[in-house]
Amino acid sequence: MSRFDLVIFDCDGVLIDSERLAVRTESQILTELGWPMSEAEVIERFVGRSSKYMQTVIEERLGRSLDWKSEFERRVREVCERELVPVDGVITALDEIEVPSCVASSSSHEMLKFKLGLTGLSDRFPGRIFSADDVAHGKPDPAVFLYAAASMKVEPDRCAVIEDSTSGVEAGVAAGMSVFAFCGGVTNADQLERDGVILFDSMNQLPQLLKCT
Repeated sequence: MSRFDLVIFDCDGVLIDSERLAVRTESQILTELGWPMSEAEVIERFVGRSSKYMQTVIEERLGRSLDWKSEFERRVREVCERELVPVDGVITALDEIEVPSCVASSSSHEMLKFKLGLTGLSDRFPGRIFSADDVAHGKPDPAVFLYAAASMKVEPDRCAVIEDSTSGVEAGVAAGMSVFAFCGGVTNADQLERDGVILFDSMNQLPQLLKCT
């Protein structure tokens, strides 16, 4: 019997290969706004964080208000329509995972619907997609993971979290869940490593890791 009753997937960088696109877009927009930032700096500061958090930090830095969410989402939609694909190996992994699963993401419901729909993944999680929109605080606060677990009627210690960002890993740990950190994306293993967190670099490994852990 599996020790897990629920697998909670982050979306960006875990199900869909969107983090690279988002990081590139964020770097471009921030530079245009007057805060030049490399892609590496964007990854360190913002990957896994909500648009609300990003807007607060950017407005404080620039000293003026702006509609970050609208500008970012407009630009990232354009690049996603051209380039977005599922993370390599994730379709097979989803087919092989035998316990229920859901999505808990820092993205808005609107963007989750768009991106998961674009890649054909939305039908795999009907009624099981949770967003930072649903809670008061985004990752690294554990609220969205705890909300997802409660909605699915599963205790936190019976949940496995699949993440690819430092804030997401920290949120999963804080939620009291088992965390599997995918280091095959934009965030490297050294940044994701935490006590008790299981690192893996290919989605092909995930089904067996969930069975054996």
